[in-house]
Amino acid sequence: MKQIVHFRSSSVESRLGSQRSVQTSGRGTTLAFQSRNTPNPNVASFVLPVYQFSMTNTRGLTSFCFICLLGLLGCATVNSHTEAPGTEGEGSFTIGPEYKIDRDLTDLGNPKGKYFEFTLRLAESKIFRGDDKTLEPANQPVRQQRKIFVYVPAAYKNGTPAPVLVIHDGPGQMKLVRNALDNLTISRDPNRQLPPFIAIAVENGGNDGKNSERGLEYDTMSDRLARFINDEVFPAVLANAEIKAAYPKLAFTKNPWGRAVIGCSSGGAAALSMGWFRPDLFRRIIAYSGTFVDQQDDDAPEEAKYPLGAWEYHSSMKLIEQSAPKPLRLFTHVSENDLRSTDPEETHHNWVMAGQRTDAALTAKGYHHRFIFSHNTGHCDKRVFEETLADTLVWTWRGYRAE
Repeated sequence: MKQIVHFRSSSVESRLGSQRSVQTSGRGTTLAFQSRNTPNPNVASFVLPVYQFSMTNTRGLTSFCFICLLGLLGCATVNSHTEAPGTEGEGSFTIGPEYKIDRDLTDLGNPKGKYFEFTLRLAESKIFRGDDKTLEPANQPVRQQRKIFVYVPAAYKNGTPAPVLVIHDGPGQMKLVRNALDNLTISRDPNRQLPPFIAIAVENGGNDGKNSERGLEYDTMSDRLARFINDEVFPAVLANAEIKAAYPKLAFTKNPWGRAVIGCSSGGAAALSMGWFRPDLFRRIIAYSGTFVDQQDDDAPEEAKYPLGAWEYHSSMKLIEQSAPKPLRLFTHVSENDLRSTDPEETHHNWVMAGQRTDAALTAKGYHHRFIFSHNTGHCDKRVFEETLADTLVWTWRGYRAE
């Protein structure tokens, strides 16, 4: 007869609704962990074959205790990929019409980290080679190589698994991010601190809009960009000779809560898609002037499933509303005078409408979400970044627990 013994952890049970069990039979024992009410790939459901034993002898009892210990370790592993940041700073906010740069985004003379640049050839990529059939290189030239920009803050300790911020359209907001890291990783204010994350800015593949390499990378509704960053960019950073010489034990955290993405315009839509399709890899999302509109290539294979591209997140298919909540923490923004702000709905290209609907959908679904509407500003407005980015980064990383 099969005997089942259940183990529960109050912390994991309350957050994930999980339990693990030992199943015994004459042929052996298995330790099983099953997560309930978490339909995401980030939380595993797994079974570990362990040791054959008899519950009637001491040796078997010792093995049984060992199994219990494995269960607790499994609990700790899963629990390390959860967090309870609270609700402070969540909601919808309006700023403007006047703006000034946040002091924490300026050079205050604090210790500096190290900055690196290198390139990756598109032809050597297995994911974005620059030869997709949807591209029109005669009209939308594709880059032969892309630049990668890396900043390691002074507060990072070599050998520590580092959290990471990926910046689309590199170098993007790298200068502001560097200053924020220099100032806020050593802040004495517990409510205004940043973990010493590694900033990695990745240049896009070239041009913009439909049938371009940038459009392919950023506006496609798939996990392709997330895989490219995780499988090719991260290893390239760790393998770079100059970086290895400076930080021979550099490592990136495997905890998806330690991986953030920031982008503007299509880069913002790309940030959301990376988290949406691969929450097991990226969970902190920052999207300014997000292109949550129909800008996916008309001849992309993904059109069959998502015919209106990123517009499907908030309208038409209403993916956010209709899908089970994902383990994501999201900041979104739209400007008063963002792109095509007077377009009718049937164009599926009104940035203001898309941004406000995305905010409403995320709020209704109960996500940890912060939204900013900025008056007297345009698309990817520099003034909005200078006013808000420090606060955005602090809020985005709230609740992160370093390894």
